[in-house]
Amino acid sequence: MTRLALTQLTLLHFRSHKRVVMDIDPRPMAIFGPNGAGKTNLLEAISLLSPGRGLRRAAADDLIRRPEVLGWKIAAQLQSLHQTHEIETWAEAGSPRRLRIDGKAAPQVSLGRIARILWLVPAMDRLWIEGADGRRRFLDRMTLSFEPSHADAVLTYEKAMRERNRLLKDMVRDTHWYGVLETQMAVAGAQIAANRLRAIAELTAAQDAAQTAFPTAALELTSPDPIPDDLAGALAANRGRDMAAGRTLIGPHRADLDAVFTDKGVLARDCSTGEQKALLISLILANARALARDFGAPPILLLDEVAAHLDAARRAALYEEICALGAQAFMTGTGPELFTELGDRAQYIEVTDSDGTSTVTTKDSL
Repeated sequence: MTRLALTQLTLLHFRSHKRVVMDIDPRPMAIFGPNGAGKTNLLEAISLLSPGRGLRRAAADDLIRRPEVLGWKIAAQLQSLHQTHEIETWAEAGSPRRLRIDGKAAPQVSLGRIARILWLVPAMDRLWIEGADGRRRFLDRMTLSFEPSHADAVLTYEKAMRERNRLLKDMVRDTHWYGVLETQMAVAGAQIAANRLRAIAELTAAQDAAQTAFPTAALELTSPDPIPDDLAGALAANRGRDMAAGRTLIGPHRADLDAVFTDKGVLARDCSTGEQKALLISLILANARALARDFGAPPILLLDEVAAHLDAARRAALYEEICALGAQAFMTGTGPELFTELGDRAQYIEVTDSDGTSTVTTKDSL
């Protein structure tokens, strides 16, 4: 099978981990230990091998181990399809994050071309009942997994919108400045919308084609105001209203992701907590199946405390799907009993803490 997998991971002064060197095989990895031991920190380090700020969206300085404040570094060996890559990312105190791939400086978007990493963390459990910002980020992460250039489009759009909003707040009426920014927003916004719709189509097809123990979700991209085809013209026409509000009121930054539990015909936000979690897992699995076909290998999965909210039958079903997919999955839980259904199909790592320093111990078996 064509693989996408980490084969080695090294952490230096990263959060609670002073120094960790892990040799990894392509099997799923079950990571267990008490709360606060540093399990999620391992997953966060791996998430930084993809574009962006990782699964906690932390600033570079927040990742530095205390009290030394020496800066941090992550080094990894990644097998991506038929190539092996050496990745190093690091930051010194007060400096931005830097990246090298195969010994050469590289922009973060380059990570999206050699790896696909998906994650599910407990903070996402409230996705369907909180604000639209979180759902947009969730959709954009999935969209980025299909189209790495999506990050560039989002950054271009947001930069132009911030400048436009500054002009609006300052009551600037020079149409030339607005015209340049609105053209940039329209071009990038059209790409954002197209990328998001493609991602939703890919997820829908992957759900429809699979037999799974997890519920399917019907997805729809919505907005409080319809986004017109001529976004530049609409932005120009809307300047008065936007100036009164002090911000831009139409565009893809106002989009939302609606989901309906297909079998019940119930909006995700009205489902039980367990059903909402199951829908999230279903979407991550659908994303993984679609990527396995689109990228040529299943993505790396980071599933933080995923088993804690599942009964034994659904835990077993999740592990079966991960193994059948052939994905390298890193899963955390407080105790080894949460992973007994995996048996010898997984690697096991125990994480403990002593005076604020995490220790990582490989286990041959449970």
